[in-house]
Amino acid sequence: MTQALSTDLDPILDSLPTRYPGPGGAVAVVRDGQVLVRHAWGWANAERRIPFTPSTLFRMCSITKQFTCALVLDAFPDPSDLDGDVRARLPLLGQTAPGALHLCHNQSGLRDYWAVAMLLGAPVESPFGDTEATRLIAATRSLHFQPGTRFSYVNQNFRLLSDIVQDRTGRSFAELLRTRIFDPVGMETALLAADTNAMPDGTQGYEGTQAGGFRAAENRIVWTGDAGLGASLDDMIAWERHIDATRDQADSLYNRLSAPVGFADGAAAPYGFGLARSTEFGRAVTGHGGALRGWRSHRLHVASERISVVVLFNHLSDARGAAMDVLGALLRQTPCPTREVPLRPSWLGAYIEPETGLSVRIEAVSDSRVRLRYGHSGEMLDLAEDGSASNGSGTRLRAGDGGLWMDRPQENQSSRLRPNGGVPTADVGGRYRCAELEAELTVVETGGTLYGAFSGFLGQGRMELLDPIGRDLWALPCPRGLDHTPPGDWTLAFRRDASGRAVGVTLGCWLARRLDYGRVD
Repeated sequence: MTQALSTDLDPILDSLPTRYPGPGGAVAVVRDGQVLVRHAWGWANAERRIPFTPSTLFRMCSITKQFTCALVLDAFPDPSDLDGDVRARLPLLGQTAPGALHLCHNQSGLRDYWAVAMLLGAPVESPFGDTEATRLIAATRSLHFQPGTRFSYVNQNFRLLSDIVQDRTGRSFAELLRTRIFDPVGMETALLAADTNAMPDGTQGYEGTQAGGFRAAENRIVWTGDAGLGASLDDMIAWERHIDATRDQADSLYNRLSAPVGFADGAAAPYGFGLARSTEFGRAVTGHGGALRGWRSHRLHVASERISVVVLFNHLSDARGAAMDVLGALLRQTPCPTREVPLRPSWLGAYIEPETGLSVRIEAVSDSRVRLRYGHSGEMLDLAEDGSASNGSGTRLRAGDGGLWMDRPQENQSSRLRPNGGVPTADVGGRYRCAELEAELTVVETGGTLYGAFSGFLGQGRMELLDPIGRDLWALPCPRGLDHTPPGDWTLAFRRDASGRAVGVTLGCWLARRLDYGRVD
């Protein structure tokens, strides 16, 4: 590392443990195939005083997805050969099934099974293994969009792929990863660590904060092709060096994984083969994050600069933010300061997005920013002088023909939002049943306040205070879920009959949309 680069990079590296505090972490930087940084700090297990080192095993979580897709491409150069296998695993689906490539690109139209599990009453720390996953996936009766037309993050896309490859080859997914990916690449200690309850070397993930204290995170999920990878920092360095060593081979695994992908209408897609594509500091970047309760990780690769950055935390700090800090120092870039635009838009308020049926809530944060609550989590958008608001190349709100439009090119979607004002009334209490899921929503009015909860074959969820949005429109918060973060607030859009009685509700979140419930009491 040159002196100039060290001057830029060292302060960032030194600050990571305090800017992103927690029990332990690790960071690596690979440039031109050479390891510039290989550093770990803190504790892999604070109670047992096991130090975090570059050889410590770590839950890579959703970074697994690119390795699942790499295995698919290695074993089946034309993934469409697996389309029939996908269809066979969805026996009740009443629509055209997605193909294997739709799964690889998160364009399947399936509802995410961690979100649906909450609708089926799964308690937050309940066990969820192969039996529950197989039953839930096989019960799929409909899609929430036509395959290939939209993007939606769906974990079981990759579980399906790993199950299919395992069955087609007659070899376990763990063995296939070891022999076809890990060994050739040099990932010596990487393994399939499907049971999230423990790691072989005792590494522990933690919830909490520096101010409030940390506690060991509890996970009882079995993950496979969606998030089951266990690997050390050294294993990930081997993967990044392999990417650089094969950069000039057109048919190398990573070049195939990172090749451009599109939607059915030809629009470019920002996600494919388990990798997100983005532009950071003016450069094209591929990468992915990983998260489970107690774990956060992020890796990114800048092909034009031959740079890779890997950040691993065994706590809930922002691994992507840390990786971007490191990349910015490497490129000698600093974020542009937010320009204050003293404009208060006239379109703040509550809406319905007509295609998904989901609520859209827009509120001012400052004179220059608004918060949009629609997708998986809240988004901060910067106001522009033309009256629009955006977060760069992604989501944009703009006044247009007939009202307010929301553009989400990352999902291949643009729609005119439907205003939903008014004050919701608390006369919608009752039991509502979804025939498709064989699940129920219970809404109870107590002391003039509404609470709601889900139940189904996975159990009985806890009652949550409903959040009023607009006329017959409520949100049911999901502050915790089986997965690393909850699926987001559920939109509850109630329907009334001619007498004004609530007789049904359309329910959904970004990960699982448009499910109809009818009143049963």
